[in-house]
Formats: sequence, structure tokens, C-alpha cells
Amino acid sequence: MKPACIFLLLLLFCPFLHGQDVPKQNPRKVAPNDTIVPGKGTREKQLDKIEQVKIKLLSDSSGNEPRKSALIDTTMQNKYGDLLDDDTAYNKRSPLWVPMAEALGAVTFTWALDRYVLNADYARIGFQSWKINITKGWEWDNDRFGVNFIGHPYSGTLSYNAGRSNGYNYYQSFCFALGGSLMWEYFFENTRPSYNDIIYTPVNGTFFGEIFYRLSSNILDDRTRGGERVFREIAAGIINPMRGINRLIHGQSFRRTNKEIYEKEPINISLYGGYRQINDVPYDAFGSATISAMFNAQFDYGNPFELRKRKPFDFFKLRVDVNIGVGRKYLDNILGYAILFGKNKQLAKLALLIGGFQYYDYWDNSKFELGTIGFGAGVISKYPVSKTSNLYTSIHLALVPFGGNSEKFVIDTTQVRDYNFVGGLEGKFESTFNLGKYATATLRYYFYWMRTYIGTNGNNLTHILKPRITVRIYKSLSVGAEAQLYYNDLYQRGVPAHHAIQTEQKVFILFYLEDKQRRGQYN
Repeated sequence: MKPACIFLLLLLFCPFLHGQDVPKQNPRKVAPNDTIVPGKGTREKQLDKIEQVKIKLLSDSSGNEPRKSALIDTTMQNKYGDLLDDDTAYNKRSPLWVPMAEALGAVTFTWALDRYVLNADYARIGFQSWKINITKGWEWDNDRFGVNFIGHPYSGTLSYNAGRSNGYNYYQSFCFALGGSLMWEYFFENTRPSYNDIIYTPVNGTFFGEIFYRLSSNILDDRTRGGERVFREIAAGIINPMRGINRLIHGQSFRRTNKEIYEKEPINISLYGGYRQINDVPYDAFGSATISAMFNAQFDYGNPFELRKRKPFDFFKLRVDVNIGVGRKYLDNILGYAILFGKNKQLAKLALLIGGFQYYDYWDNSKFELGTIGFGAGVISKYPVSKTSNLYTSIHLALVPFGGNSEKFVIDTTQVRDYNFVGGLEGKFESTFNLGKYATATLRYYFYWMRTYIGTNGNNLTHILKPRITVRIYKSLSVGAEAQLYYNDLYQRGVPAHHAIQTEQKVFILFYLEDKQRRGQYN
């Protein structure tokens, strides 16, 4: 009864977390520049005109944001003319039992796949397994790296969005991610509940859940019709399945409105594809190497230099690197960070965003495994070198309360844990200089100091340096090259220190999708 009571108390507490609640909006108070007026032309033509007006009048000026405009109601909109919050008249909060039932449904669906499709032993549950899980208590599990640091966070996004897509705010929805994880640990697998899962699943499930929610909001538009509407609904549902299901349940997929009703921010997307080689001998770029194809995607959401009141995730950056042709390890790394709170400053020409951030880091390749939860401070700056060229820099330092780090240099492909549970510090430095629209030069540096909690006792220091250049060849297409230097020091008790170096090179084509209202080639 104890875990059931804990879960019930957590969910009952959710409605009282009002840190991000939005006051009810007056349905008569609308943003006129986003509203379709019946009898003033076809819906498609009005939507096109709305977009063109926003591009013309509400785009970045010579500064770091659009100029002040009479079109903007600053109590409702950002300076690009988009809503600061979902319109509560159209996105109402469901009764508490609805997201509770959906969180249970998401966990049950995952269990059913494991039990009846994958025929997994751990999914064979019953009264005996429930009794053992409740009475024997918690442990650190032995799941392989990808399961714990990708699979569990993704499952957390489903429970999180059971709340978020039912009208609950960012803080409240975390409780559903936590509750879903507790249900899974106690009742939906026959292994004992694990400490690492109850940490990683809700925390990073909330991180990715909020990102998925905001990306799907940028896609959805209930003013559209026909094929465009179908495409938007499908795309949003793929990115955020729980929201897609809820839209079908509540009839929102077929709802027609004359105004914008979802919170949005400008977003820049960078897509990379090309060639990658990992050198067999470090620093020998022309010797033998492991060759693979690579595909990367980067999302830059929100304008970090817009002068505004900040709230969680109104700015985030997410980068995903995929490699094909290097065995089982297709997902090379995922790196992301999002603002939790902060303040913008303008010091002469220098624009700054200073704040607290959440960080997610995932590295999984033939040399090392590293996954972290991070919370810390960051400074992001923009300095205009000329009218068309800018220097962007970001510096971050974060505490890592929990993570996983490989305990040896050559990673095997077994289905059990070959890494330690760790904590420590991480630092990031990123700087990009763009020469107008013609070329960019970027330097990235990542540092991780990890201390073992559970596993082989010791310290692990990792340094990753990544210089990159791109040159524009036609409109949004560029060619580029990137190098990576990985250096690791492993100090374990009772054995000599180990050092490892790995170098690699990439040559790629970049397709850069800059938001039509953004300026400055920010990526």
C-alpha cells in the first residue's frame, strides 16, 4: 500500500503546483494580426497574408529582435507576434483522473509491447512479482546503456505529456512523469525497482517531453484545412504521440478556429548529411579508418536575445547525431540544453542571456559511453562584428547529480550494464563566427569530470574538442567539415591510470532552415 499511497499523493499534489499557471484569457481579446476574418477572402489567402505581414513587420531588425509594433499585444504575444501561452479558452485543463488514466495507459501499452511482442522475461508480472517489488525494496539495475539513458527518458515523455497535453503546466506535468515511472517500477516488471530509473525517467522525460510539446505546437495550426491540416496533425503526432492521441480523443484534430491558439517561438533547423571517419591511429587522418555515413539534426528554438520575461524552455537547443555503418551504435550523441529561468541584458552592442539551465548529454560510440543529467548556469552572447557578421558564444558550467560513464575504453555490445553510475561536473564552450550568409567557423569544447557512485571506484575526465567550418554554395545549402578530438583520463583505485585518444573527421552538406522572421544565421 505504501507505493500506491505515494503515487496517489503525488498526483493529488499536481494541481497545486501553480508555478507556471496561465490566467484565463478573455475570448474576445485576440491577436488581430493572427486572426482570420470571415468574408475578407479565402482562408488560405488570409493565412498567407498574415504570414507575409509578420515577415515584413515582425522580423529581426538591425538589433536582436523585431522593432516595437502596434500589432503586438505584449500581454499575450512575443515580439514575433506569436502567443506567449496556449489560449486557455481552447486548451482547457482536463479533470485530474484523465491524465492519471492516460499515464497508466501509456505504461500498460509499453508493458504489452514488451510482454506480447518482444516476449521479454522481465514483463512476466503478477501478484508474486508485485509482492517482491514492494517488500524487497530498491536496487541499481543492470540494463544496458541505451535502455537506461534513451529508452526510459522516452517512456517518461509519454506520462509527462499525458498531463501537458491535457492542460497541465510544466511543473504539474512532471508529477505525471514521476507517477508513471513509479507505476512501472513497482507493478510492470518483475525486477526490483531501480534507483537510476526513478531519477532518469521523470527528469529527462520532462526535459524531452517539454521539447516535444513545444515542437508539436510549432507545427499545429487549427486555422488550416485540407491536406496541410492532415500533414500538420500527422507530423505533430509523430513528434508527440500522447498529444496526437489526446487531440483525437478531444476532437481537436478536426477543430476549426479563426485565430492562433498555441504558444510558438521562432525556430531554426539545421540538417547535416555526409561522410565520417574514425581514425584507427589518432591524428592520422590519411591512414586506416572506420568509415560511416552520418546524419545530424539541430533545433534552435526561441530567440535567446529577445528582451522578455523568461520561463522554462522558451529557449532550447537540441542536437542529434546519427551514424550508419559502425555496428549497433547508430545514435552517436544527443546534446541539449534548455533555459529554466534567466534574464536578458544589453551592454552596448553585446546581447546577453544569463540564467539557469537543464542539460542532457548522451554519448554512445565504439570508444566510450556517457550520459548525464545536468543543472547549472549559462551565459549566451551575441556580438555584432559588422552589419552582417556576428560572434555567438555560450559558456555553461553544471552540476551532474546523476549519470552513467563507461568503465573501460573498448565498449562491448552485451545486453547488460558495462558502465558505472556517476556524478560530477560538466562544462561547455561553444563559439560561432558567421561571415554574413557566406561562411561560419565554430569551435565547441565539452568537459566532463565524473566520480563513480556505483561500480568500479574512481574518477573519469573527458575532453571533447570539435572545430567546424561551413561555406555556403547556394541559398540554404552549404558544405562543411568538422573534426573531433576525444581525450579521456581514467583513474581507478588499485590499477594504473589509463589514457585514451580518438580522432575523427566529417565532411557534410548542410541544409539550413532559418525561420523567416529571424536574422543573423543563429545556429
